[in-house]
This record gives sequence, structure tokens and C-alpha cells, in this order.
Amino acid sequence: MRAPTARSRWLELHACVVFCFLYLPIVVLMVYSFNGRGVGGFPPRDLTLSWYRTLFGDGAIWSSVLNSFMVAFAAVAIALALGIPAALALDRADFPGKALFRRLVLLPLILPGIITGLSLLMLFREIGTRLSLTTIILGHGTALISVATTEVFAGLQKLDHGQEEASLDLGANYWQTFWRVTMPNLRLPVVGAALLIFTLSMDEIAVSFFLIGRDNTLPLEIWGRLRRGITPEINAISTLIFAFSLLAITLWYRLRTRTAAPRDLAPELMETRALERPA
Repeated sequence: MRAPTARSRWLELHACVVFCFLYLPIVVLMVYSFNGRGVGGFPPRDLTLSWYRTLFGDGAIWSSVLNSFMVAFAAVAIALALGIPAALALDRADFPGKALFRRLVLLPLILPGIITGLSLLMLFREIGTRLSLTTIILGHGTALISVATTEVFAGLQKLDHGQEEASLDLGANYWQTFWRVTMPNLRLPVVGAALLIFTLSMDEIAVSFFLIGRDNTLPLEIWGRLRRGITPEINAISTLIFAFSLLAITLWYRLRTRTAAPRDLAPELMETRALERPA
């Protein structure tokens, strides 16, 4: 075994510094969510769960959490419903302006959230739409279509088209091939896109700020409270959000490892052929 060199030790030290810079503030936040003295006092002492009890009794926080979940799930549905066909069009179809369309798809990822939110606000004002959670859903879904398109398009580039051709040769039509061959092979890109869209929607504040009505989302609720000072309930809800995000990442990783092995599609293809065969 090769002995560690000075360069490898420096790289390990550099990696440790980077990880500490990224994750030490999160650890501090989690520790202070149990601090009996609130957000002040170092080192933390008198560890308690009282801030979590206070949090669970805070109706405004949980109302904003429910609103954020509703917006995030709706944004995932809108972005995937429009992003998957767009990715298929970029991968399978040839049409005038395809190169321009490919660049325009990436535009929402490049534009600052303030520009996107302000432009959508002007649009909703022009068409006379009242600001509400619906406008936030439309804003998030529109802004995140590019995420779904790019993720699914990347998955299509790695897809083995031989399976689709075999399905068509065995008698399946294009619609059956899409649902029984293409979509199962795109499971990981679609799930990854959904998780990314959900996370970005839960974290979005710039677009939400311009499109919010009477009901707050969680980032705006936290931002409004931070203007009056940091409270321990914010540390507690942030800890719960981190735990939820960690659980989602773990579930996605387990799904990826389970579906990494190649899938035998022969039974499904033969079933499709049997369905297509006249009686």
C-alpha cells in the first residue's frame, strides 16, 4: 500500500475544511434548536425540547408548511407534465428552430429569480389574475420546467434505443412502447428531476415574494420572522426540514441502487405482442 504523501494529506485537510465550512453551520443550527437559552449563550446548555413543543403549537408556521408542500407538489406535476414532452421533442423530433428552443429551455435556469418573479407578476396583472397560491404554483411550475426538461433529456441521451425498436418489432405501438419501455427506463431521471424540483420549490423565495397573496409559504414566513429577530422556533423548523431532506435523499439513493441492475423486458414485450395478436 502506498504511503500517504504530503499532497494527499493536504487534499484531505482541504476536503475537511470545505466540509466543515458547508455543514458546520447546519450542525450549530441543529444544536441550538435544543438550547434552553434560545439562540444566545455559548456553549449551549440546558438542552430541552421546549422549542419543538412551541413549534408544534405555532399554527402560522404549520399553515405555511402546508402551503409550501401544496405548491411544491403542484410545481412537480406541472414541470414534469410539460418537461417530459419537451425533452422527448428535443431528443426524437427535428423541427425548425430546435436549436433556439433548446437554448430557450435553459433560460429560466439562467435568469435571476427576481426577473422571473417580476415578469410573471406583470403578466398576471395584465390578465387580471388575483395573487394567491395559484399564482405561486404557476410561477414555480413555469420556472422549473427547464429542470425537468434537462434532467429527462440527459436520461434520454443514455437510453438504449434497441429496447424500443425491439418493442415496436414485436408488435407494440408507440404509445405502448412509451409506457412499457421508455418510461421505466427513465424512472431514475424522472424521480431525480421530481426531487430536485420539489427541493427548489420549497426553497424558492424570489419568485414567491412577487406572486404571494394572503397565504405565506414557509420561506416567506421564516423571512418575515427573521426581520423581527431570530427565534428558536426557526432553528427547530429548519432542523426538521433538514431531516426531511436527508430522508428524501436516502430514499432516492436506495431506489437508485435497486433499479441500477438491467431490467428484463422480454416478458412485457411478449405480453404486448400477445395483446396485439388478433384472436
